[in-house]
Amino acid sequence: MKIVFKTLARINKFILPRYSKRNINNLSMLDKAIVGYRYWVTKNAL
Repeated sequence: MKIVFKTLARINKFILPRYSKRNINNLSMLDKAIVGYRYWVTKNAL
């Protein structure tokens, strides 16, 4: 199962935008959902 999350993390790295330089309070609901998804995948990949 960990292999699946590592693969998803690599795909997300190239496809999804990065939000590290932005204030999370100013993001739209869609952007917050993307941040949450990326966090969930990264947490499970480690």
